[in-house]
Amino acid sequence: MRDQIVQARKKTKTIHVGGVPVGGDAPIAVQSMTNTLTTDIDATVAQVHRLEQAGADIVRISVPDPESAAAMPEILAQTTVPIIADIHFSYKMALASLEAGVHGLRLNPGNIGSRDRVERVVKAAAERNISIRIGVNAGSLEKELNEKYGEPCADAMVESALRHIRILEEMNFSDIKVSLKASNIPMTVAAYRKLAEQVDYPLHLGITESGSLFGGTVKSSVGLGLLLAEGIGDTIRVSLAAEPEEEVRVGFEILKSLGLRHRGVNLIACPSCARQKFNVIQTVAELEKRVAHIHENIDVAVIGCVVNGPGEAKEAEVGLTGGYPVHMLYRDGEKAEKIKQDQILDVLVADIEKRAAAKRAEQEKD
Repeated sequence: MRDQIVQARKKTKTIHVGGVPVGGDAPIAVQSMTNTLTTDIDATVAQVHRLEQAGADIVRISVPDPESAAAMPEILAQTTVPIIADIHFSYKMALASLEAGVHGLRLNPGNIGSRDRVERVVKAAAERNISIRIGVNAGSLEKELNEKYGEPCADAMVESALRHIRILEEMNFSDIKVSLKASNIPMTVAAYRKLAEQVDYPLHLGITESGSLFGGTVKSSVGLGLLLAEGIGDTIRVSLAAEPEEEVRVGFEILKSLGLRHRGVNLIACPSCARQKFNVIQTVAELEKRVAHIHENIDVAVIGCVVNGPGEAKEAEVGLTGGYPVHMLYRDGEKAEKIKQDQILDVLVADIEKRAAAKRAEQEKD
């Protein structure tokens, strides 16, 4: 058995976003957010479909104005993945989104006006069994908290979250999840650790404004990885200055790396060196593109030489080890056939697709 580094997941209550459970024993959900104008219905629907194809369990859409709210019924009619309305300051946009039929709200109750306004939103959400995510961000903390602590910090973020939680609890509303996001990894990790000790609501993890596809992936992997390995976190979003589909792919890769969730091809590949008998980098890049549509969990090893190749290949469902003048294909840990250079991609893709189809058929049977 492989060594285990991930702690048991902290027990939280279960809420729902549409048909997706969040918290408790439910799989850690992967989220993203559209970056199209919500008023552009066709573009927004197309992006939601791409996110769903990439594997997103939940998609968030910003509803900043009445025109965006007016577009939500048609967007919801053309999509199937649960949709969360992202609300800032306007209780009217929250009410309009609920009326449209959204599956969740992201708002901070302390930021949408008087108690009467908050009560109207909470009442409408409760009547529809709609959950609310409290989203605390280090860049938009309450003025008095910044003055109290002198600068954004973990304690200020936690105090802000607890304030918003209390508002909802006083209204007997508990279908809550909470996020505490900053672009600073130590601050974010400390905040989540502190809050996890004080509440049992599901936690939505993220490193906000983490950066580009490359830099943001590194930062998010470090920050989310630390928390997930400690058993903290029930749903995640990887915030990248990149196409939203990339956020979903990176999110699943983070979960796969910790053994927390498995979706798609788990590609094991060597970094390549002078011993390689084929172009590993080019082969892996092309293979990754050609199997991106596969959702089933399949372990594939692509190793350029025989030093580590046979060992890795024997641990994978499909493995390739570089040789000369031909390469060795492994199936389920056993040598299967020798293949030529120009056969590598086609043979690997065909084998992976065959296995994916078999797993789909087995799942449908169950």
